[in-house]
Amino acid sequence: MISKCKNCQNGSACTCKKYIYFILEGFFALLLIIGLALKFSTKEDTWLCENSQWIKHGSPSAEMPKTGCGEVKTDEDKVVTNFSECEAAGFPVMESYPRQCQGKDMVYVEEIAIDNKQEEEHKDLIKLESVHAGDSITSPVKITGEARGNWFFEASFPISIVNWDGLIIGQGIAQAKGDWMTEDFVPFEANISFDKATYKNNGSIILQKDNPSGLPANDDALEIPIFFK
Repeated sequence: MISKCKNCQNGSACTCKKYIYFILEGFFALLLIIGLALKFSTKEDTWLCENSQWIKHGSPSAEMPKTGCGEVKTDEDKVVTNFSECEAAGFPVMESYPRQCQGKDMVYVEEIAIDNKQEEEHKDLIKLESVHAGDSITSPVKITGEARGNWFFEASFPISIVNWDGLIIGQGIAQAKGDWMTEDFVPFEANISFDKATYKNNGSIILQKDNPSGLPANDDALEIPIFFK
């Protein structure tokens, strides 16, 4: 029931402060009830899976689960014969170069297109026998082949082995196995040790034409991409 306020002018009716307070108290009580309902309906004391890790939320009574968070389900019954099928089946992939997939019974290597363009372009100047583009090598590596006589100077020319970033990790000299004072092909051989590759397992072998003149017009080199075992 609305009563007249004491300070109303000319006896007119007005809403009392007590009536307003009653409305506000009811509103806050409703908010409190909603908050309690949300609290008890939310799973605060539990383990949550975030970024493939179990995170404690509140004070769960159970111990942290050992499985079920961030796990990759694999289809072990699926027939796997190559890297693509292994990856599609959900088996772990190692970030090597080329990538490798650890299947149920064996490791599958991703096929990478190897650029042997330089080797083809230089076939009239220098030819490799023991190592070719795309091969995997270990230290020390024996490099044999044949090169035109003008590729040598004093019966030799330099060879470098570089890692994926172009850093030299091994150097050596290819020695002519015959008379190099000719325009014909001359056999050569080199044995080069190199540091163990880190981070990535791809690099290059660079066979550089010896150029005692220092003139850029006489420079030449054969670079072939390889992998390190």
